[in-house]
Amino acid sequence: MAWSAKVLTVSDSVAAGRVPDGGGQAVAEAIEAAGGQVVERAVSADGRSEVAAALRRLAEGFCGLVVTTGGTGFGPRDLTPEATLDVVDRRAPGLAEAARAASPKGRLSRGEAGTIGRALVLNLPGSPAGAVEQLRAVLDVVPHALALLAGEQPHPHQAHQGHRPPGA
Repeated sequence: MAWSAKVLTVSDSVAAGRVPDGGGQAVAEAIEAAGGQVVERAVSADGRSEVAAALRRLAEGFCGLVVTTGGTGFGPRDLTPEATLDVVDRRAPGLAEAARAASPKGRLSRGEAGTIGRALVLNLPGSPAGAVEQLRAVLDVVPHALALLAGEQPHPHQAHQGHRPPGA
């Protein structure tokens, strides 16, 4: 079954129309190649309050993946991780760690991951190549994570709790 995604490009330059949205386009294409359906793409200027507001809006009533690209580096306005932590209900550090481990330059990314309601949020770098590389490092578990958030799949061990085979 296809899963849904929204892509948020975080960039002052893209928001001002000075440069094309290469990161957002690359991420959207990678999601669709992996079987996801991109239902919305948005752009936000850098900055903590702007990104937090955009994440809240994209996650409201949404059950799917919300991917950000940009704002995860060391620049003074690279505040996507801080904005993400301002709005997530629960962190998902394993996803962020796996994404960063995808390449040596990934260690320079400060991206976070977590949930807002039934939406899974993942921060990726602004570089199209880096964003796709980090996304691919976690795409294999995204459908399962989204199913769990939607309440569609119980954990396998829950189905057998308290059950004892006859004669045991």
